[in-house]
Amino acid sequence: MCGITGYIGERDAYPIVINGLKRLEYRGYDSAGIMMYDGETINLSKTKGKVSDLEVITNKDEKRKIGKIGIGHTRWATHGVPNDINSHPHFSQSGDLVIVHNGIIENYDTIKKELISRGYEFQSDTDTEVLINLIEEVKKKENCKLGKAVQLALTNVIGAYAIAVFDKTKPNELVVARLGSPIAIGVGKNNEEFFIASDASPFIEYTKDAIYLEDGELAIIKQGKAIKVRKIEDDKLIDANIQELQLSLDQIEKGGYEHFMLKEIHEQPKAIIDTYRGRMLANEGIIRMAGIDDNLLRFLNAERIIIVACGTSWHAGLVGEYLLEDMARIPVEVEYASEFRYRNPIISPKDVVIAISQSGETADTLAAIKLAKSKGAFVFGICNVVGSSIARETHAGAYTHAGPEIGVASTKAFTTQITLLTLISLKLAQERGTLSKPAVNAYLQMMQQIPTQVEKLLKIDPVVQEIAKVYKDSKNCLYLGRGFNFPVALEGALKLKEISYIHAEGYPAAEMKHGPIALIDENMPVFVIATSKGHYEKVVSNIQEIKSRSGKIVAIVTEGDTTVKEIADHVIEIPDTEEALTPLLTTIPLQLLSYHIAVMLGKNVDQPRNLAKSVTVE
Repeated sequence: MCGITGYIGERDAYPIVINGLKRLEYRGYDSAGIMMYDGETINLSKTKGKVSDLEVITNKDEKRKIGKIGIGHTRWATHGVPNDINSHPHFSQSGDLVIVHNGIIENYDTIKKELISRGYEFQSDTDTEVLINLIEEVKKKENCKLGKAVQLALTNVIGAYAIAVFDKTKPNELVVARLGSPIAIGVGKNNEEFFIASDASPFIEYTKDAIYLEDGELAIIKQGKAIKVRKIEDDKLIDANIQELQLSLDQIEKGGYEHFMLKEIHEQPKAIIDTYRGRMLANEGIIRMAGIDDNLLRFLNAERIIIVACGTSWHAGLVGEYLLEDMARIPVEVEYASEFRYRNPIISPKDVVIAISQSGETADTLAAIKLAKSKGAFVFGICNVVGSSIARETHAGAYTHAGPEIGVASTKAFTTQITLLTLISLKLAQERGTLSKPAVNAYLQMMQQIPTQVEKLLKIDPVVQEIAKVYKDSKNCLYLGRGFNFPVALEGALKLKEISYIHAEGYPAAEMKHGPIALIDENMPVFVIATSKGHYEKVVSNIQEIKSRSGKIVAIVTEGDTTVKEIADHVIEIPDTEEALTPLLTTIPLQLLSYHIAVMLGKNVDQPRNLAKSVTVE
């Protein structure tokens, strides 16, 4: 949520900062702003709306673009409605200090009342304006430099933040800090220039060297000097860990596709291969995963596995529950991280907790990890972003290697998370002896075919588009699945809700008679996953019940199916594979269907309203 960009150096800052904001649009936002310092004057431009609206303002006055130092922000409203005044950046009362801020200051109201008693006045409704005035008050009271003032002020706030602060009286530096929200610093050659951003995408074409601040750290950035990183709590100076970025510019461009979401749907064959590459040697029957191999006894001796995640990652976790219990015969519980952290869960040192997050920055999942660690559990992370907070906070883990996912609605994140969970399940089944060697080898051989089968599925896009035309004006939709494909039904419904704003619900097919069947009529499309293995006959019975009540049926079936074809209004065929692997295939047409319906309705597919790619605040 929200996005921060910034630059200090010898280049013109404006194009770097404004293009950085465009790169961060995927994070979700409702307003945008930019600060430029021209050597004498701070020029602030901000507005409710998109970065393109911000550009209209700056293009009217070229003076707003002048300067070698600048910071920018895209805001997702928390405190205060989305409007021009509440947009970032924010001035301090004197006008000397400027801040951009991601996160929430929970005790802002108490601080605000104290500052008002000292004569401060506020222009906005935001917690961020409170924070910048607190920094100014500390700086004035302690007669200290900006870095020290920020450090002291942050010891008095409760909440989460990633901030960048500029001081007109010391215009050669920026101060950044983080707690619970990510911030990256790009380091130019010989420290001649620096870039700041919520992730590395805004500065990838300028430098491959980056510092990722840890929670509770503050950095003082001065042009021409090495970055100083300190602990906020005790002011201790620590070594700045410069990492080489593995990201490339072409990975974050659309590559000829109309939307990032469509590009990422079509990237899934490669993403799945990249996820199992080097980990799965199908012909030898070998699974190598360092995070599992190095901690094998923790997994083999686990009394249960708890999977914590949010949104699409939670759905992947549900698939993981079916996989782990079916293959490895280990009890599994799947928890919403947002509920897990608050319900006083029973956790023991004999538990293994698997935390799943595409971004590796999901606030609730991070909090769940810290809770599990405090209870002595072993925590294994599954995420996509190298160097992310979850990757650093967990005891061990595995990257999906899906590559950057820019579209807010996750697609390749889901299939690569399932790919990893499948490999983990097979690895543990192999070690526990719950699957025979021939059975494991057969699964690996079928896994190796999945990318080609996904490629084949992507070619039925024209068929999916025709179905989308029929149902694009529906007000409600129902998604049904059983077994391994029940979570896929949930995910399919979520995708439609996220980007088309059509109400949709996913259910286990057998639960239809316990309520949802009351909704069935000629206006209710029902999307049913009816693959040939598993509970096929039961699902066919469900389809017949829907048809007898005039419901419209779109069925996803295995190639060669004849029974469902005679009943359903529309049929989408997937290649044949083992039931446990079908979620990697059945989800593809549902992703395409949601995409095309949203496009036909004129929705902003990559940036759906009210949503953010990475939920870094509660």
